[in-house]
Amino acid sequence: MPQSPPTVRAAAAVQAAEAAIVCAASVLAAVDAVAGRSYQADSGIALTLIGFGTAVALGYVAVGLARARRWSRTPALLTQLFTGIVGIYLVEGHRYAWGVPVLAAMAAGFVTLLVPPSLRALTTGPAVGSGHAAPDGSPVPPAGPPGSAR
Repeated sequence: MPQSPPTVRAAAAVQAAEAAIVCAASVLAAVDAVAGRSYQADSGIALTLIGFGTAVALGYVAVGLARARRWSRTPALLTQLFTGIVGIYLVEGHRYAWGVPVLAAMAAGFVTLLVPPSLRALTTGPAVGSGHAAPDGSPVPPAGPPGSAR
């Protein structure tokens, strides 16, 4: 398997860092829930479980990026979008120590995913499940509507 471009590996590192941050925030939520400092005990437990599930999903996407899997591009881009939204809320809430690094991570994630080497690595190649190819390896165009002449 050819090695992925450095930009894709950098995007995977950003994604993994975001997964680690969500995991750390989930640990803090769990500590607050156990200590009785949550608004309600049930919501603290739910927030903790959702946070850990999200961290696992983000980590899975980071692994997909590290392996330059095509499916990982869209979830990684959506992660950056939502990270940016959270960063904006933090900055608007005067939490600059949290908001500015979050926005920097979002910008790094977007840049590393959208530079040409990353786009080539994550968008080119044979489509999964197409299964149609001419003997020379070129793709066969899809058939037209039933009854139409080719």
